[in-house]
Amino acid sequence: MEVFTNIPWLFYAATIALGLCVGSFLNVVIYRLPVMLERDWRIQCHDYLELGDAKIDDKLQHLSLARPGSACPHCGHKIRAWENIPVLSYLFLRGKCSSCNAAISLRYPTIELTTGTLSIIVAMQFGVSLATLCALILTWTLIALTLIDYDKQLLPDDLTLPLLWLGLLLSFFNVFTDTQSSLIGAMLGYMVLWTVFQVFRIVTGKEGMGFGDFKLLAALGAWMGWQLLPQIILLSSLVGAVTGIFMLLTGLTKRQQPIPFGPYLATAGWIALMWGEEINQLYLSSIQ
Repeated sequence: MEVFTNIPWLFYAATIALGLCVGSFLNVVIYRLPVMLERDWRIQCHDYLELGDAKIDDKLQHLSLARPGSACPHCGHKIRAWENIPVLSYLFLRGKCSSCNAAISLRYPTIELTTGTLSIIVAMQFGVSLATLCALILTWTLIALTLIDYDKQLLPDDLTLPLLWLGLLLSFFNVFTDTQSSLIGAMLGYMVLWTVFQVFRIVTGKEGMGFGDFKLLAALGAWMGWQLLPQIILLSSLVGAVTGIFMLLTGLTKRQQPIPFGPYLATAGWIALMWGEEINQLYLSSIQ
């Protein structure tokens, strides 16, 4: 801490490097975690319905976030250490597998760069402090949740619930908010979207959102307190509505096709974490 305080450029450089490495790991989490959850659900369903052992591919049976090592999805080439350096390896390999020359998705370096960029923004906002470390954890988790929900329309409890409990724990040390605000924020965050869900289901007979959205907003309420919940809800709803209309008009989605709400909640939550108080003060001063 003392070294980073005395040498700010070293702190920022270390944060960027860490963010890029975490971004590389998030690529693994985003792809593998939903696959692992679907595998476990299939096994549990077979056990509950007494259908015998579920037929699980050997590769999926032993799949985890750590094993097996990363490999090319086209030819199975094991990714070597020098081929797994965030961003740089993609540029060096010119976006192609070194074994079969199949194209490597641009999404991988994009997530790495995004994680590194958001990490340095967090470091510049909070400086050398416990708040920076905690905000980095929240930022990285929100990135993973955003991409998983975009791909699978799923916000895993494995990510949302630990985030909720960590937010409540941090409130005991007043890192971002006090304990009372955190507890109320968690309860209100869940109940607001749960109420919207129930009303929408009664009126239309359809489910408008998933329970993962309730838990994510509860987690954000636990981290930042109830005072920032209105801002998060309004901002995420506004961005979601504008994006949804744009996608309908451009034909990127169909009218009956569900649009995940988690990415908008995550984006609004991150903005509130970084500049929520300033936004609230700006709004209050504008209406006086």
